[in-house]
Amino acid sequence: MIQRITLLLLLSFSFSLQAQEFTQEDAKAVIDTFFEGFHKGDTTLMRSVLLKEVPTYTVYTTPNGEKRLVTGSVDRLLEGIAQRPAEQVWKEELLDYAVQIDGDLAQVWTPYRFYLNGNFSHCGANAFTLIQTNDGWRIQSLIDSRRKGSCEQ
Repeated sequence: MIQRITLLLLLSFSFSLQAQEFTQEDAKAVIDTFFEGFHKGDTTLMRSVLLKEVPTYTVYTTPNGEKRLVTGSVDRLLEGIAQRPAEQVWKEELLDYAVQIDGDLAQVWTPYRFYLNGNFSHCGANAFTLIQTNDGWRIQSLIDSRRKGSCEQ
């Protein structure tokens, strides 16, 4: 009986060592891969960290104070990146990462500043939801805010 308990404990311990814990650094790496593809215009690289269908949303306030929510899709986002004119340089500078993980779910918040051809365009924050799939961690949804002018919140 003691031998069986010892064997079960050893097996349990070895399985727990084999299961890799998803860390904050791992979550950052998923987001960094997404933005590496974004900056290079490499939609295949971006797609490597996305689920097949990913809803996208943007929230902002119009110049006359009206609150807006724009719903999109990752396909439309990737199409825009693929069709970006070669002379346009898009740079999204991530200012920080706030990562929360619970089992197979992670949330990554990244305040940013966006530059078009080296000129400041707007700022805001991205909120990525990541889930663990059989193929690894993938972005399940993305919402961002956009502000022109002051980036202080």
